[in-house]
Amino acid sequence: MSERFINPNILHLPQSGIRKFFNVAQEIPNVISLGIGEPDFVTPYPIRRRAIDSLLDGETQYTENAGLFPLREEIAYYLKTRFGLEYNPKTEVVVTVGASEAIDIVLRATLSPGDEVILQDPGYVSYAPCVMMTGAVPVPVITRSDNEFQLTAADIEGKITDKTRAILLSYPNNPTGSILSLECMQDIAELAIKHDLLIISDEIYNELVYDGNTQPSFAGLDGMWDRCVTINGFSKAFAMTGQRVGYLCAPKGIAEQALKIHQYTILCACRTSQAAAIAALKYGRETEYKDVIMMRESYDRRRRLMHSALVNMGLSCIEPKGAFYAFPSVESTGLSSEEFCERLLKEEAVVCVPGSAFGPGGERHIRCCYATDIDKMKEAFLRMNRFIQRLKEE
Repeated sequence: MSERFINPNILHLPQSGIRKFFNVAQEIPNVISLGIGEPDFVTPYPIRRRAIDSLLDGETQYTENAGLFPLREEIAYYLKTRFGLEYNPKTEVVVTVGASEAIDIVLRATLSPGDEVILQDPGYVSYAPCVMMTGAVPVPVITRSDNEFQLTAADIEGKITDKTRAILLSYPNNPTGSILSLECMQDIAELAIKHDLLIISDEIYNELVYDGNTQPSFAGLDGMWDRCVTINGFSKAFAMTGQRVGYLCAPKGIAEQALKIHQYTILCACRTSQAAAIAALKYGRETEYKDVIMMRESYDRRRRLMHSALVNMGLSCIEPKGAFYAFPSVESTGLSSEEFCERLLKEEAVVCVPGSAFGPGGERHIRCCYATDIDKMKEAFLRMNRFIQRLKEE
């Protein structure tokens, strides 16, 4: 009866495959989670201190819809000095409630019902639902482990129709830990220009790249600035997930339309969180981003430990080069990704996320997060290995 009151676009959205496992895990004693994609570091003290002082100083009012101007200035300066991107903080930067809101309002500002959006698969769980909530159609493009899960122009071109409006992608990638080569980026950029497509680039993990690699920004490529939206935030690089501060940077015409949606639905991001974000960028600049570097180096050590452990268990796994995830194949076990994760949780109290939660292209893989205490990781690996050895005996 109640279904007749529900928007069909919402009614038919799938539940997140990630949350399902977290809910079950809460009921299991001595569980070790390699599931949640969140830094295990506390936000650096100067950032926390500024948030506290902001409250104590009575900074509790609304801000401008687009966010505190000093924060937008800091964001523009950060992107220019770290990644070579030029944005006008007055008209081309919008502060949002996390990068997730930025993605949502950009999609709503640029898509119409029936439009099509190219998505990498496997990809972040919210992309396809956010596209669907606009009435547009997500068009997944499968990426493969033999190409390190890189999205290629050749793969995309076969999916383009006269309804295609945008390509939404994220590198460094969640869930695969892959990065995108400059050659692949340039090929995709040429394709976007050829077919007059918008690129929406989620760059939330851009500070977490390893082994001397870099992940350039699409907006910095020739001919791309005016057809690219850059999404970023403070959750991953600055360990500020609970503060919920993100931003979008785009040409004025796109930014001001996204801002309309933001002002009518959110009004503004939390002022205290914005104060903390200003401190994060100022403190980072003044200390040459020493805490960001420290966290990245710690993740790097754990990355190498996890990759080695997974391979030694007999699982095929590309070496992750960014973010804080590994994405091993469990095909050799004969189990689907969901079967593997369900049994691992029930039999050994270890949480991993089934790759199928990230799209059909993730089937027969699992996502393991190495933003986890090393001792807990080692215990998890012992349990996983024990589980895999039992599977071989069945």
